[in-house]
Amino acid sequence: MNTLIKNAIVADRHIFKGDILIQDGRITALGEHLAAPADARVIDAAGATVMPGLVDVHVHFREPGFTDKETIATGAAAAAHGGFTTVCAMPNLNPVPDNVADLTKLIAKNRTDAKIHVAQFAAITEGLHSTTLTDYAAMKQAGALGFSNDGVGVQDAATMYNAMKGAAAVDAPIVAHIEDIGLVNHGVINQGQKAKALGLPGINHVSESAQLARDLTLAEATGVHYHACHISTKQSIELIRDAKARGVHVTAEATPHHLLLDDGHIPGDDGMFKMNPPLRAEADRLALMDGLRDGTIDMIATDHAPHTAEEKSGGFAHAAFGIVGSETAFALLYTSFVRSGWCTLKDLIGWMSTKPADAFGLSAGRISIGAPADLTIVDLDTPYQIDANDFLSKGHNSPFLGRQVYGRVLWTLVDGSVAYAKEDQQ
Repeated sequence: MNTLIKNAIVADRHIFKGDILIQDGRITALGEHLAAPADARVIDAAGATVMPGLVDVHVHFREPGFTDKETIATGAAAAAHGGFTTVCAMPNLNPVPDNVADLTKLIAKNRTDAKIHVAQFAAITEGLHSTTLTDYAAMKQAGALGFSNDGVGVQDAATMYNAMKGAAAVDAPIVAHIEDIGLVNHGVINQGQKAKALGLPGINHVSESAQLARDLTLAEATGVHYHACHISTKQSIELIRDAKARGVHVTAEATPHHLLLDDGHIPGDDGMFKMNPPLRAEADRLALMDGLRDGTIDMIATDHAPHTAEEKSGGFAHAAFGIVGSETAFALLYTSFVRSGWCTLKDLIGWMSTKPADAFGLSAGRISIGAPADLTIVDLDTPYQIDANDFLSKGHNSPFLGRQVYGRVLWTLVDGSVAYAKEDQQ
C-alpha cells in the first residue's frame, strides 16, 4: 500500500514542515503539499513529528524457552509501541542459537512473528557457558548479525581472544556482556552506601572495568569490531575513550536506566531497581552522560529484559536482574534530555537511530529519498504517565511506572506498513 504522511514536522539531519510519500515500502518524495496517489492511504500527522525509526541493538525476546516472560510477537509489538523499527535480539534462549539449524529456525520465526525488523545475534560459544566456539562462518552465512554471550559473558581470556579472531575473519562483531563473575561475588546491588544501608551484598565496579580492559587489549590485537554492552562505570568510559584514541575498533552502548538513574535513586529494597549491571554511583551516571556527549558512548540501547511479576518480587535478594525498556526509552530520554535543553532532538535521534544503524550496517536511521520507509511519528507536546496497563510487552518490570513524560508514539511504520498505531489501542 502506498502512503502519504501529511502535515508533519520531519526531523532527521534537518527539520522541516511537510509531507512524506511512501511507495512500495520506500520513501519516494519529501516536500510540501505533496499529492496523494489515488490508491494511497493518508496519515494526517497534524503537526506531530516524524523521525527515522528507532534502532535498538540490545533486546531480549525470550523465545524460545522463556515465553512466560515474552515472545517474539509481544516483544516486537512492544518495540513498535516504543517507536523502534529495527531491533537486535540476544541469544540467551533455550535452545541457544549456537548452531545453524536452531539459528535458522529462530530467524525464520523473527520474520513471521514480528511486525518490525529483528536482527539476530548468535552465541559466541556453545551453550553460552562453554569455551567451545561456534562456527562463525556458517552462522554468519545463515544470517547472524554478530556474536554475543549476553547474560553471562566470556570468562576465559583465551576463549575471548580466539572468538575475536574468528569473528574478525568473517567481518562480524563481538557483542560483549562485560562481567567478571569472580569479582561479582554474588552481589545484587552496586557496592556502596545504598548496599550498606540495605544490608545487601554489593557488586564491585571493577567486575566490569577489569574485564573490559582485558577485552579492549584483545580487540586491539585482533582488529575485531568489539561492541561493549550496557557500560555503567566511570572507569569503563575512560578505558573506551583511551582505546578509541588508539584506533581500536570499539563501539559502546549505554542504557536509559543507567543514564537516568543511579543507586541514590533506589527508594528501598525494591526489585524493580535490580538490574545487571547495577545502578552505579552518581559520578558514574554523570560520566556516562559526558561519554555520550563526546562520542565515547556511541548509542543508547534498552537492554529490554522482561520478567514475570513473580520473578521481580521479593526485593533485591531474590528478584531477577533486568527491566523492560522498549516502550519507555524514547519518552524518558526526550523528556529528561531534550526538553531540559541538555541535548537536541537531532542528538537523540542520532543515538537512538542513525548511529546504531551505522555501527551495525543496518538499513535504517535516515529519512531520505529511496530509503526504507521505517518511520516513527510522535507527539512531543502532550504529557502522559507511564502506565503498565498500556504496555504491549508481557513484562511490566520497570522502575519508571507513574512517571510523567512527553514523546508518545502515535504510529510506527516499517517498510511503509503500520506496525503500531495508537488509534488501534484505544
